[in-house]
Amino acid sequence: MCRWAAYRGDPLFLEELVSSPAHSLIEQSHCATRAKTATNGDGFGIAWYGDRPEPGRYRDILPAWSDCNLKSMARQIRSPLFLAHVRASTGGGTRRDNCHPFVWGNWSFMHNGQIADFERLRRPMEGMLDDELFNVRSGTTDSELLFLLALQFGLCQTPLAAMAETMSFVEGLAEHITGAPLLRFTAAFSDGKSLYAIRYATDGKAPTLYAAPLGGGQGYCLVSEPLNDDIDSWAEIPNGSAVTVTAGGVDVAVFQPEKRGVAKVAALAIPA
Repeated sequence: MCRWAAYRGDPLFLEELVSSPAHSLIEQSHCATRAKTATNGDGFGIAWYGDRPEPGRYRDILPAWSDCNLKSMARQIRSPLFLAHVRASTGGGTRRDNCHPFVWGNWSFMHNGQIADFERLRRPMEGMLDDELFNVRSGTTDSELLFLLALQFGLCQTPLAAMAETMSFVEGLAEHITGAPLLRFTAAFSDGKSLYAIRYATDGKAPTLYAAPLGGGQGYCLVSEPLNDDIDSWAEIPNGSAVTVTAGGVDVAVFQPEKRGVAKVAALAIPA
């Protein structure tokens, strides 16, 4: 499982999440404490927003702890909204285009989780994409494909509804093809204005998600695990939740995708 951290609020140096805290994201890359595996060394990435609508992005296949540029970048780049991710692969090779965050236009996305039997579901999932989004796909991960499906289902217009539609489709497809759907999904995504996160799993065992104020109370961060030992300052987001962080504050709502019937999914999907 991967580890990630995201922030929205008054401009903050990336190092405040990536490298400075006692349990920073770099520390989590080789010593995660709330994941199945302690090491997340299959690459890393950062997407940050500045003066332009689209995010800047830096990704590499090196482990975060061994990249000589990462700490320097994190110390110099200041942003009001950024996403950072360290990868532990559950599928897809260790290559740059499989590293998170993924971007499209002004959108960025990163994910921690898995789709069981993804190789059996991959082709019909890809078949749901129109030509433009299919041609955007450059990696081989389920994470990138989930992001593109959300864009296909209307992420730009209704972000949380599009993610619910994506979860519903994948879960129904898995039921149709494998008879035993298993989807674990904890993700953060942004359009450069608002920060969203979802924690959801079909078996109730979604990867962890925590939230806390940061930046003197003028910002908010969402993380896979707390960045320090002050446990009381971190609120665990329950499974089946959607988080929205805007200039107006933080909202946590129930996230429950609609259950699709097998016939409806079969009509949409390309036969496996």
